[in-house]
Amino acid sequence: MAIITLTSDWGHSDYYAAAVKGVILSQLPNATIVDITHEIAAFNTIDAGFVVKHCFRNFPAGTIHIIAVDTIESEDVPHVVVKAEGQYFISADNGVFRQIFDEYEEAVEINVMQDSDSFNFPTRDRFAKVAVMIAQGVPLSEIGPKRETLRGAEFCAVVRDDSIEGTVIHIDSYGNLVTNITKTDFDQTRRGRDFTIFVKGRLYTINKISDSYLDVKETTDLVAIFGSHGNLEIAMREAPIASLCGIEFHSTIRVVFHEKFEPEPPKAGSLF
Repeated sequence: MAIITLTSDWGHSDYYAAAVKGVILSQLPNATIVDITHEIAAFNTIDAGFVVKHCFRNFPAGTIHIIAVDTIESEDVPHVVVKAEGQYFISADNGVFRQIFDEYEEAVEINVMQDSDSFNFPTRDRFAKVAVMIAQGVPLSEIGPKRETLRGAEFCAVVRDDSIEGTVIHIDSYGNLVTNITKTDFDQTRRGRDFTIFVKGRLYTINKISDSYLDVKETTDLVAIFGSHGNLEIAMREAPIASLCGIEFHSTIRVVFHEKFEPEPPKAGSLF
């Protein structure tokens, strides 16, 4: 039984998701369709990539992922199917694939006629059709020619000897800020030093990494943790830091490392 997931920026007030599901089920009645999310910010391929990256490995091998964010095709941005880690990803080659995985097994440009004269809804008229073909066992070589490279690159933080400058790449439903600063980069750069995390310039600062949101006492205290995704996350215990502090997608989060402060020992004969 085929599993097909949908990730989009459509929201839930329009007919888009229902139309795509209807096309798939009309051709593949036993398909299981999973909505990953339809709440990606409009055209935000970085956020879409982050969301899919951190859930696709929980799906069985052979799962087909349709990523419907910024999907209008052009000469420079073709529609593509990529096979990676035993799963399939369908989208426009707009940089989203490089946010999800570093390596892949196969990629082809889609050379399948769409089922409409309109070019404004490729997910319904092309991606759904290709997903059904893959689910029915059609090899990628029959879907289109090989694509040698994929556009874009992973959106990484800037790492220096004494600092890391990252950005907010995802704001979850609780208003927590997920950055592109990884635990690996943080640990390798820290080298036992103290640090200060600057949030919204110097307006808010944090000087420790916590294990849990509950490690701070007040509901609006700031807390920094490394989430299950492995990235630095800035949050409040029980409040949405994004809206309360006016922090948005792409806001800068900076970590500055400094030597531990060791007070000078008192001089001989001194009381202090």
